[in-house]
Amino acid sequence: MKRKIFLTLTLIITMMIGLQSERAVSQSMYPESTVSFAQRNLGGPRLGISYVTGKGDLWQRLNDERIGRSISQFGWHFEYQVIPEGGGPQFVVQLVPLIAGVEYGKFIPSGTLAMGVRFPNGIEFGLGPNILLVGKNDMGKSPAKTALVLGLGKSFNYGGVSIPLNLVYATNPDGNRVSIIFGYAIAKADKKHDKKTGVWDL
Repeated sequence: MKRKIFLTLTLIITMMIGLQSERAVSQSMYPESTVSFAQRNLGGPRLGISYVTGKGDLWQRLNDERIGRSISQFGWHFEYQVIPEGGGPQFVVQLVPLIAGVEYGKFIPSGTLAMGVRFPNGIEFGLGPNILLVGKNDMGKSPAKTALVLGLGKSFNYGGVSIPLNLVYATNPDGNRVSIIFGYAIAKADKKHDKKTGVWDL
């Protein structure tokens, strides 16, 4: 079941990339030899909820701490973008530290580093590692749990404010997590880079 979910999400993302690539080829058969692009930082608060599936070690650790399967998430989103000036997809690197379990009186930190693409229509996806610290370090067990994260979502833009809504799936043999994360971000000043001259302009 877990494998089917992961393969289905991967197939959806692959199809989206194919559609966007077709569009890009049809719009520009002969790209320019030099490319100018802008780089900017885009960050903001994030909140959401995660649900732990299965009955593996992760669920057992949460249960030992008297924590349910549904856990709140609060944190901050750090994002770095490279944006082609001629249009097209944005190349994105994201760092998302979160704190979970505050409603249970607990402090469960996690962090995700995701690399991905955001298309002009706001649809985005990313893939990367996640680390979660949960439970006590007893019987020689580390409190750290790592997972592979696959995220799919859409960013809505209102007057320069980006409102992202993401569905995130974290897979690990000890227990999987499904999360819905949203928030907002305000774009900061752009830096523009000209590949021909190698100069950055604010």
